[in-house]
Amino acid sequence: MNRQDWVKLWIIKAENDIKAAEILIEQENAPTDVVCFHAQQAVEKLLKGYLTHRNVKFPKTHDILVLLNLCSEVDKDFAKLDYESLGNLSFYAVDVRYPDDFYQPSIEEAREALEQAIILRRFIAEKIKNSE
Repeated sequence: MNRQDWVKLWIIKAENDIKAAEILIEQENAPTDVVCFHAQQAVEKLLKGYLTHRNVKFPKTHDILVLLNLCSEVDKDFAKLDYESLGNLSFYAVDVRYPDDFYQPSIEEAREALEQAIILRRFIAEKIKNSE
């Protein structure tokens, strides 16, 4: 598989996470922890897809800020993004998935997490489209 095939696969996986979050958030008593997890996963995969597109190696990490910083090293437009909101999504990668540190995000928190993923999806899509 070539690099662009890998990029497409990262984007498809991110899209699936966004679709899952969109479906789940509309449910009565929405599982907000799962919505936030899928939003985080989408953002992580979108950033990894972009880095793959730019042929930038990245560590195995769930830390959104690490990935954002790598992206901003190759494209200064990433500085326009809301690093705080995006970076906060890293919490949902692991912490909300296990019962030992039980935390149930509010519906507003889940909507904000999903919105961040959707904003980044548009941003990354434009970046990839404009570089082809």
